[in-house]
Amino acid sequence: MGKSSQHRENRHHRRKEGGFTGQIGFVMAAAGSAVGVGNLWRFPYLAAKDGGGLFIVVYLVLALTFGFTLLTSDIAIGRRTQMNSIYAYGAMSPRWKFLGILTFLVPAIIMTYYAVIGGWITRYIVVYLTGAGRAAAEDSYFTDFITDPKQSVLYAALFMVLTAWIVYNGVEKGIEKCSTVLMPVLLVMVIAIAIFALTIRNTDAAGVTRTGLQGLVVYLKPDLSGLTLSRFMQILLDAMSQIFFSLSVSMGIMITYGSYIQKDVDLNKSIHQIEYIDSAVALLAGTMIIPSIYAFEGIEGMKAGPSLMFVSLPKVFASMHGIGGIVGFVFFLMAGFAALTSCVSVLETIAANCMEILHTGRRATTLALTGIYTAASIIVALGYSLFYVELPLPNGSIGQILDLMDYISNSFMMPFISLLSAILIGWVVGPDWIVEEVEYGGRRFGLKGLYRFMIRYVVPVIMFILFIQSTGILG
Repeated sequence: MGKSSQHRENRHHRRKEGGFTGQIGFVMAAAGSAVGVGNLWRFPYLAAKDGGGLFIVVYLVLALTFGFTLLTSDIAIGRRTQMNSIYAYGAMSPRWKFLGILTFLVPAIIMTYYAVIGGWITRYIVVYLTGAGRAAAEDSYFTDFITDPKQSVLYAALFMVLTAWIVYNGVEKGIEKCSTVLMPVLLVMVIAIAIFALTIRNTDAAGVTRTGLQGLVVYLKPDLSGLTLSRFMQILLDAMSQIFFSLSVSMGIMITYGSYIQKDVDLNKSIHQIEYIDSAVALLAGTMIIPSIYAFEGIEGMKAGPSLMFVSLPKVFASMHGIGGIVGFVFFLMAGFAALTSCVSVLETIAANCMEILHTGRRATTLALTGIYTAASIIVALGYSLFYVELPLPNGSIGQILDLMDYISNSFMMPFISLLSAILIGWVVGPDWIVEEVEYGGRRFGLKGLYRFMIRYVVPVIMFILFIQSTGILG
């Protein structure tokens, strides 16, 4: 018993010494985790696919209800228990320790492929930095790159090492310092490119002139044509999956970051700030990308789907003549910052859990994980060349190794974890377990009524539907 108490005390001391220095540091790091490739790449193509303004309205409603509920839960669990996810759920209720293990598996799987995507972005940064942007606009450029074993492996490894270096330097000197520099720079870049996109005017070969402002109308105006209950459900599910992807909830990251927060930080205020930043970047990303694509390629160009960022946008930049190379470089540099801050949060969560389990130091743990995940990244990167496979997934799509890892972590496990977490909080320990932590020190929690209702009655039902849908049972 004495040893266990001593271990808890030492762990609490380490967190106090190595946590975030204050509210700004925490908000920037948490926002950095939330603002990732999902905001800059996934949100715009889903908006283009799902009725523009209709998707935006649905997403914002869900962000302010589901996103708020899940984010509040994760951060409050972390700060109240002062533990990472693998032990935090067990501290809430010993019978629910298994949920911590499930949650730990999500970042462990995501980390196998996130550095690969980061490597793709890094490659495009180098291309535009060296003035070869026109080559990136060729139809086969992206495919040629990811199917080249040497190139794809090199860039994935480089991104992995950079991520590991930041985590190696710790919370305050590594993660917080990195986030407080990169996040403001990223926000300035997003706003600047969004404003620039609205000034674009292009006349195509057929003599048709389209502008960025017209593209903005297409982006923001709700498209209700052909809307059926089935289509609306798909839009709802797309928006909900984007919440997971974007806010870093139900994967242990925000529990880990929450455990680093000092008790004098206003959780309620911080959570709203994270949501505002995350939603603003997603909306601005759409304002950057959709008007640009529309001006140069029309409505058809907006149907590119996941290839929007790596295939369609380079064509747009190439069409901008003299300034295209500069705009392309700034865009992919910004995307690189977003990918890096998110990748750091994923690796930090894994490292923190491993340090808890194995009682090892940060540097030794980070070095070991760097070796493991560099190897995993190489395997996933080679999934488009040497290890190419076509895997039928339960959601009806065909994917490679990266798609399989993404499906398991994001589509399958995260709704399941959210479902179980909502049951634990809503019906086992009670919502007030979370409310008390948010209100710690006399702080105000104005939306506690909404929180209690959502966590008990709404989140479990919707998460169950999402989980069943991910299995393919709903067709």
